[in-house]
Amino acid sequence: MTILEKIISDKRKEVELRKHLIPTTQLQQSVLFDRAKNSLKNRLINSPSGIIAEHKRRSPSKAVINQSLNVQDVAKGYENAGVCGMSVLTDQKYFGGSIEDLLAARASCSLPLLRKDFIIDSYQIVEAKAYGADVILLIASALSRAAIKSLSLCAQQLKLEVLLEVHNQEELEKALMPCLDMIGINNRNLKTFEVDQRNSRELSSYIPKDFVKVSESGISNVAAIKGLKTHGFQGFLIGENFMKTDNPGESAKEFIKKLSA
Repeated sequence: MTILEKIISDKRKEVELRKHLIPTTQLQQSVLFDRAKNSLKNRLINSPSGIIAEHKRRSPSKAVINQSLNVQDVAKGYENAGVCGMSVLTDQKYFGGSIEDLLAARASCSLPLLRKDFIIDSYQIVEAKAYGADVILLIASALSRAAIKSLSLCAQQLKLEVLLEVHNQEELEKALMPCLDMIGINNRNLKTFEVDQRNSRELSSYIPKDFVKVSESGISNVAAIKGLKTHGFQGFLIGENFMKTDNPGESAKEFIKKLSA
């Protein structure tokens, strides 16, 4: 069993438990459920930086990244730095996050928020909306084409945007459909955990112009972003590079300053 298969197996059990603890009808009563749409896609199209900054405590590949910072401070710091959006890891078992992190970020900033998790069920999309997300992540390697379509349409109905993550051309061809907003190319090989930005560059030409292109993982310097922009990328998901510092917001601010120099 691969790490992804193990995560998905655990996620199914977790989602079933959460459904019993907080039914969908209760989630739909959240005060955040009727929030106006806050488009990450539009921000990326209109931004010179395109930075989506992440809150991530740990990961299966790097173990602990930063356990000492609270989400509120990170969210305020990122907003002050001028990022386009914030990605919040809500998986507990493998990344040390929680759905409450999303709520804390929402209370602390007005940035578009991406719920980054292993979404396999429409319940998680309703949950994302109820806890203040504006965007959901769908991972092509974890879902069938039919599942990607039904989950994307569910998100659309709730006025949430969809960032679809792919790792190779096969996943991209399987998953492309009109109900997606952004296509993310993950530069990390989920089998080996090695990171190579050539993955983004090589796949970029296969993504139709209707979708905003986002490059994910292993982006740690301004030169990488400038290079990826020449391949049509408008979004850049950066997590560890900021989170491994004592002040992610300040790190993001310095990074964006260098990028615009």
